[in-house]
Amino acid sequence: MLFKQLQQQRRSIYSLGKNIAQTPETISDIVTTAVKASPTAFNNQSVRVVVLTGNSHDKLWQIVIDSLKTQVSDQAAYTKSIEKIKNSFLSAYGTVLFYTDMSVVKSFEQNVPLYAENFYDWSEQGHAIAEYATWLALTENGMGASLQHYNPLIDDQVAAAFNIPNAWRLRAQMPFGEILAVPSNKDTIADDERFKYFN
Repeated sequence: MLFKQLQQQRRSIYSLGKNIAQTPETISDIVTTAVKASPTAFNNQSVRVVVLTGNSHDKLWQIVIDSLKTQVSDQAAYTKSIEKIKNSFLSAYGTVLFYTDMSVVKSFEQNVPLYAENFYDWSEQGHAIAEYATWLALTENGMGASLQHYNPLIDDQVAAAFNIPNAWRLRAQMPFGEILAVPSNKDTIADDERFKYFN
């Protein structure tokens, strides 16, 4: 598949299932390769990743459900959120957790003071690249995914459940799995509102 086609095929897939051809070991290799090949500022490699499948995946989304129960006072809103989690994220095959190792960011802030105020922003850019590369790699292997942000609501509980180092800051969750339904065509704004070209 051409890269352009792969980019167009990648979408936010919310209708996910557990029936995929890949093993957990294959998934781990796909994610590891995508993240290791992604650039970071000063090659500081501040992105950290945790891949959850099986019971660990289920445990994560139960943490989200339990956390929302204490935070969402509107019963209708809570019910709607839980329904989405159970029918999409929990029903997926697995989840990739993306973290920033803040000890790396702070080390570069101290050791390269000229750019100190930029290193956190640059770590976020590194994250975006790693997340997109992972998403494309999953797409290339016939899987669907979406990107979620229940952090910081779940940070402490997830850290305790999966023995996450204190210096790691949770940035995103990517549930992935079998594609059960493809979304409708994606709307985009007019090119002349978005792009400028000069020669």
